[in-house]
Order: sequence, then C-alpha cells, then structure tokens
Amino acid sequence: METGIKKKVLNRLKRLEGQVRGLQQMVEKDTYCVDIITQSSAVRSALSSVENLMLENHLSEHVVHQIRGHQEKKAVQEILGVFRRAAKK
Repeated sequence: METGIKKKVLNRLKRLEGQVRGLQQMVEKDTYCVDIITQSSAVRSALSSVENLMLENHLSEHVVHQIRGHQEKKAVQEILGVFRRAAKK
C-alpha cells in the first residue's frame, strides 16, 4: 500500500474507532435519538472515505500493475467488481 494513503487510512480508522465508542456511550446515556442518528451518519461517511482511499490505492497500484503486466482483462474485472459494490451503497 502506498505510504501516504496507508497513513491516511490508519488515521481515519483511529478516528472512526473513537466515533464508534462515542456512539456506544450515547446509547448507554440514552442520548436523544436524532443526535445518535446524526453521529451514526458521520461514522458512515467517515467509513466511506476509508473505502475511497483504499479504492484510490488499489487503482493506482494494483490495477496499474496488472495493466502493465498485460493482465488487462483481470484489471477490468476488478474495476467493474469494485464499481458494482460501490453502486450498492
């Protein structure tokens, strides 16, 4: 994994870990439902940004390597697979 992306992913995952713990505490404290939903939405958005970074890494590293190695069909299949998963969000 590209070093810069790896660092960004790890930082975001650590932040997400704290957000999820915060959600647990909100539920334990019977926080207002809308506030919990708002925080949950922020977690979902942060997780989506992790997925985007991983996709960026995959496309710029692995797929490029496959294309250069004359594995175009495999590269296209992977890109389409990721696209289909992303479309299901």
